[in-house]
Amino acid sequence: MDTLEEFAFKQKKYMPVFPKATGKPTIYIEGYPYEDDEPMSATEFHGEQIVTLSDQLKRYFAINELVHIAVDSFIYYSEGDISKCVAPDIFIVFGVEKYPLRRSFYTWSEGTAPVVVFEFLSNSTPPHDRHRKVEIYLNDIGVQEYFIHQPEMEKSAEFRGWRRSTSGNIVEMVSDAEGGLFSAALNLRFRWEDDLTTHVRLLRPYLPDGTPITTSVEEEQLRLQEKELRLQEKELREEAETKAAAEVKRRQEVEIELEQLRAELAKGQNETPS
Repeated sequence: MDTLEEFAFKQKKYMPVFPKATGKPTIYIEGYPYEDDEPMSATEFHGEQIVTLSDQLKRYFAINELVHIAVDSFIYYSEGDISKCVAPDIFIVFGVEKYPLRRSFYTWSEGTAPVVVFEFLSNSTPPHDRHRKVEIYLNDIGVQEYFIHQPEMEKSAEFRGWRRSTSGNIVEMVSDAEGGLFSAALNLRFRWEDDLTTHVRLLRPYLPDGTPITTSVEEEQLRLQEKELRLQEKELREEAETKAAAEVKRRQEVEIELEQLRAELAKGQNETPS
């Protein structure tokens, strides 16, 4: 795993470039509901996945103030029609200010649509997530990429993604040998791994070169390890400096003794009778 400094360099290197949106940050528009009676996540497995991935993405894109990431928040995509509304588990918007936080996201007011949407499958949503939402997100809203993932290890693995081609058609992405998918919009690769502690099939993001984006816990552990390493290096450096200083002092003392001996020898020769 890279050091924090190495990762920061790559973070800037791989960060997508995009224009600023034409609209303005909009916290709330009267008449558009921003909450319902549904829970945030279907299960604790979904909650763990949503919290972990959204945290990774938010920390990764934190260096760009024009990236807005929302969790379980409404997207309204047709002005005047409150029925044209979806609430993805996670969505990412480029070109709009990160803050203020919004109650909902209004595409016409912000002047853009999300670039990527993530949905995590539950018992009641898979058919809708696999079919109708593909059309809604990519055609109706204008999202560039849409991903679905099954986070429960007890259920069959399913990680799929769709994007719009250059001709405007919807195409399903082809996974790599490890079952991962590359997001051209985010310039990140995603693949899942089984977390045996939580029993969550955790979808995780990676840089194009394969470097993982850490979780908050992993980042803190890395920070502590680097701090410990710096302390060890400091102790070794101070020990080496102490030894070097002692060696210099010893050599100086030897030189002084030699000078004294030379002086005594010279004096003795001068005092020898002719």
